[in-house]
Amino acid sequence: MRDRRYGGFWRRLFAFLIDEVILYFISLILFLIGLLALGLKGDMMGRVLSSLGDPAHGIGLFALLYIAASLLAGMIYFTGFHGIAGRTPGKMLLGLRVIQASGDPITPGIAFLRWVGYLISGPLFCLGFLWVAFDGRKQGWHDKIAATLVIRRRGDSDPTDAEEAPTAFAAAGIPPSAGAENAFIPLPEQQPEKPCTDGVLPSP
Repeated sequence: MRDRRYGGFWRRLFAFLIDEVILYFISLILFLIGLLALGLKGDMMGRVLSSLGDPAHGIGLFALLYIAASLLAGMIYFTGFHGIAGRTPGKMLLGLRVIQASGDPITPGIAFLRWVGYLISGPLFCLGFLWVAFDGRKQGWHDKIAATLVIRRRGDSDPTDAEEAPTAFAAAGIPPSAGAENAFIPLPEQQPEKPCTDGVLPSP
């Protein structure tokens, strides 16, 4: 695909943070629903906690339940939005879209594989996510696993952005090496018109 503008690291980071805020509340709701469901079955939660004895074990159980709720929410959220719309609410706000490396729209199966890639990109000091800042096509490990790309919305360009400047100059037919001196092309000066006197038109 020609003239493809890849989503940069910072824009993708802000989109991801927006999604994480949304996911926090979704995970919290699922966690509370899980606790409520366990509590409705003959005070099962109370019996489980009392059988553990050590309060630390109870805290660990709650932590596991919350992690499970977070994983479930993340899988549904990212697989659903990417698989159906090609973008999450965070990416919508930042003008980003996920596509296949071939240029085709992403499918639910590929979206799920990309979410699995998150589980690999994150634990190792987030190296899989930081890889976006150094990769030529702005792919994280999860993008490489699922063979996907994150691109910017067409027409959403910023010539002051270092990674967008070559594309902007090329679209205008200006060589990238020309630099800022070719970014402004002055218009020719217009000569003031001579006033019409004695009914005689001024010569051009």
